[in-house]
Amino acid sequence: MNIKRTKKIIENPPSELEPVKQLFPEDAQQQLMGQLFKFIELEHLYESAIREVKTKLEILDSEFRTKFSYNPIHHIEDRLKSPQSIFEKLQRKNMPFNVEAARANLNDIAGVRVICNYIEDIYTVADLLTAQDDVSLIKRKDYIKEPKPNGYRSLHLVIETPVYLSDKKELVHVEVQIRTIAMDFWASLEHELKYKTDTEVSAELAAQLKDCAETIAATDVKMQQIYQTLKEID
Repeated sequence: MNIKRTKKIIENPPSELEPVKQLFPEDAQQQLMGQLFKFIELEHLYESAIREVKTKLEILDSEFRTKFSYNPIHHIEDRLKSPQSIFEKLQRKNMPFNVEAARANLNDIAGVRVICNYIEDIYTVADLLTAQDDVSLIKRKDYIKEPKPNGYRSLHLVIETPVYLSDKKELVHVEVQIRTIAMDFWASLEHELKYKTDTEVSAELAAQLKDCAETIAATDVKMQQIYQTLKEID
């Protein structure tokens, strides 16, 4: 590790770390910045894990296009939690702010979202991904078969994937959310309404949002049926 670079980062932290730094008294900031440098290394590790998972998914999608002239994946998105978000989540869990606590207790530092065309594609992609011998399934939550009370639907997986560094192999957890285009449409707008506006969502509006989720879910099923019918005709 480059000691001069470490010192430079601690004395002049990247702008994205500044909000976290300001949450601490001045006399504790130097120690904190030393810990935050470890989070820069952690960020690289989790970014690498995201690339590993996305590559696996892209290869599967490409194979389907070659063999069946069909792509089960519409598109893939990813996101990495910022140091500030990690700090806030550890704080809510009454955990210390350090790399060890983050790796041991947070499964969603790295996230990959897979948007599929149809419901059956979700389970196909999930099964193929978790069947790979270097992928371990840590946790599975099926919010399609059992939607959340607000109507949210998606398949959530926490997987463990290897990341090969210059001197070692690290096993890293990545949260993978798999949903249809319709599910993603609803979830994105619901999130925007709930978290990005200053107006509190009333019980009446929440009920309307859930009704929209039910309508979209029924449309998903109908589109799946139409697709199956067309496949049989073809």
